[in-house]
Formats: sequence, C-alpha cells, structure tokens
Amino acid sequence: MEIVDAAKKLSGACDNLRRGIINETDVAYATNPLDYAWEFHESYLSQYSNLGAKTLLLGMNPGPYGMAQCGVPFGATEIAKDFLHITGNFTEPIGGHPKRPVHGLEFERQEISGTRLWGLLKDIWKTPEKIHQNVFLVNHCPLLLLGESGKNITPDNISGPAVKSLIKICDNHLNEVVDILKIERIVGVGKYAERRATSVFGNTGPEITTCWHPSPASPLANRNNGADWRENVESILLA
Repeated sequence: MEIVDAAKKLSGACDNLRRGIINETDVAYATNPLDYAWEFHESYLSQYSNLGAKTLLLGMNPGPYGMAQCGVPFGATEIAKDFLHITGNFTEPIGGHPKRPVHGLEFERQEISGTRLWGLLKDIWKTPEKIHQNVFLVNHCPLLLLGESGKNITPDNISGPAVKSLIKICDNHLNEVVDILKIERIVGVGKYAERRATSVFGNTGPEITTCWHPSPASPLANRNNGADWRENVESILLA
C-alpha cells in the first residue's frame, strides 16, 4: 500500500533528525508516534486512506494527548477506539518525557482539539466510511516535540539546520500523499498548515484553503461556545 510505505519512509527520515533538533532548539524530548504507535497509525491508513477522499485536512504535528497516544491525526482515544475502530499495540517511546507517559488507546484524558474536530466530522457524515469518502487527515510533521517542562512545542516555533531539514522532509511527504491519493483540495487546519501547503504547491497543485484550528487555546475556537468554529469549518468542508 503506497500510503503506508510513504509513512514508513517519513518516519525513518524524521527519526534521523531527532537528536539534531534537540541539540539546536528548546526541544528537550522528540518522539515519533509513527514508531512506537505504528500499529495504530497503520490501522488508520489501511482502513481509511483508500475510500476516495479528494480533500486533505492538514494538521501541524501531534500533541501529547492526541496522536501521540493513539496514532491518529487529531486523535482522541475514545474516538480512535469506539468510532474509528483503531486496533493494535504500542511500545514505550524511545526518549519519552517522564511527565507525558504514553498509555495508547487506554489513555483516559481526551484531546479537546481531536474531540472537537472528529465530533464535527461525525455530525456531518455520520460514519467513518462516509467521512473518509470526503476527507482524509494528515499531520504535516509526525514528531511530538516537548520542552523540559513537558510543554508542547510546535514546529513553527523552532529553527535551525535540523529543523529546516525536517520541514523539507515533511513537505516532500505532503507532496507524495497528494500524489498517491489524487488530492484536489487541501484544507490547512490553522494558518501554519496552510502556509506549508502553499509553499509546497503554490498555484500549480490542489486548491488550498484554511479553517480555524479547534485548539481550546484559540479564541476563535471558543467563540460562542464553539458555535462559530463549527460554522467556519463546516462551511469550508462543504463548500
């Protein structure tokens, strides 16, 4: 399966940069869910990547309570287990943060961003199959990046030669995913994802747009108790 092979290639390339990223930046821990939670991620890819979606929902990178636990972009463990039927096992992350342990699908805390986004997708299309006939989810970067305190660090807040190489590798993977899945539209979940897609494709590839990020740290996501966020994302997805 081409998409599985592409994810494995991305994982290995990113692994080679983890030490350089730690040495050059404020990142103290860089772990790779495509390694330790590979079976979860492969379960997502094998079930849902070939259902015909022509719109790609593009995220930034995993958070400690979402994809870092369940291997699914914007994942939350209850969504992953009970709705997406993700299966598999995980191993202990190499170099994991002691304050951010991985419990896999049994992790109890539910990632708010993932619960919001997948909840909206479920409301729109009802079933996992219908969702993935319309949209497929990918993170630009697969690495979980944490500071010494356990704070989540996003790729847009770090720089250096290793980070530059990381971005290039992830850009190449995005291009590969679009080619494999014959994607016609990319919706960046937040401005960073939109910028990466625009950098890769410019005006010569798929249509590129953006929607508001579901993070509880975003005022837009919380406005009117989330109603404005839901309206924004739904209007873009159904355009």
